[in-house]
Amino acid sequence: MNQHCDLALSNARVISMTKGSEGYTPSPLCHIGITNGQITALSLEPLQATNTFDCKGKLVTPGFIDCHTHLIFAGSRADEFEQRLKGVPYQEIAKQGGGILSTVRATREATQEELTELALPRLDGLLRTGVTTVEVKSGYGLTIEDEIKMLRAAKALEAHRKVHVSTTLLAAHALPPEYAGRADEYIELVCKEIIPLVAKESLATSVDVFCESIGFNLAQTEQVFQAAIDYGLTVKGHTEQLSNLGGTALTARYGGLSADHIEYLDEQGVLALSETNTVATLLPGAFYFLKETQQPPIELLRQHQVPIAIATDLNPGTSPFADLTMMMNMGCTLFGLTPEETLRGVTSHAAQALGMSDRRGQIEIGFEADLAIWDASHPAEFSYFQGAPRLTARLVAGEFDHV
Repeated sequence: MNQHCDLALSNARVISMTKGSEGYTPSPLCHIGITNGQITALSLEPLQATNTFDCKGKLVTPGFIDCHTHLIFAGSRADEFEQRLKGVPYQEIAKQGGGILSTVRATREATQEELTELALPRLDGLLRTGVTTVEVKSGYGLTIEDEIKMLRAAKALEAHRKVHVSTTLLAAHALPPEYAGRADEYIELVCKEIIPLVAKESLATSVDVFCESIGFNLAQTEQVFQAAIDYGLTVKGHTEQLSNLGGTALTARYGGLSADHIEYLDEQGVLALSETNTVATLLPGAFYFLKETQQPPIELLRQHQVPIAIATDLNPGTSPFADLTMMMNMGCTLFGLTPEETLRGVTSHAAQALGMSDRRGQIEIGFEADLAIWDASHPAEFSYFQGAPRLTARLVAGEFDHV
């Protein structure tokens, strides 16, 4: 006899995203039982439940996970976008006070409440594309007070929307102007003051570093990673976006959850990922917006069975896109990924990139009931057709958020 559930989703065609081709293949009409926010039953027979929702044959997927965003910021860079299209070089824009430091100034001037309010419309864009979990990085404050403010603003989003927010400290994003020419001193501040405070107040679960010629070098990156590990935080890396410095291999050596961007990654770096099961997170929005030509090593990632995630990289300077399904389309059209690879990239592999693969990203008994119900007939539609609304409802921890 079937156990009793709080909620039953009946007549669902489930795309479970478990391993193997069956995880991508829609199931026959079945029934999902949910109790206390968890999936407790998957059955071909109707379930006894306090409440029932008829999916009417619609596709049900795990809630999508955007595992790399810079959602919290103030100010706009639309004027810079226009200037660049008119031929003004970036160096001139930066000299005029533009670039990342313009976002830093605006973010420092905003209150925590203002930062949360500004982020809500961007978050709403993601939610409309089926997102139930979003990772949010700091990195536009670059002082103790402002990095803390950003992380608190990110966490406050959960009070305004049905969504899970995972926070990442990215204080090592850029060199603040007051530390010009003193990068080592700034890294000391990050390691000895910011990371301990963030860990003490449980404001982030991970620490990220922009390891690049225009960011921080390998030695500085390793210093931050070691401090993160010492304080019980996991690590992630912005690596190999513009050059091959070896940041991805370093991230893997420290047991990193993911290495992100990785356009310039070589086979040695791919092998490092495969040995530690670190996720390769691709950010096609930034690749597209910056008109990059160096593609990430997709065939090597496949060959060495490295899990691939896809994320928006939502940010004001290089990826102003609040649409995860658009990133899936770009993953296919720009990088040659398959629709199945992109769907895994925003579900099971994205969960792995956030250290959540034991509870999110798949439809399995015991997993959290974070689900998306779609008016679609085939899973390839998520990365194929863009712009037409298909999401019927989202469930976050078993609670409905109708569209």
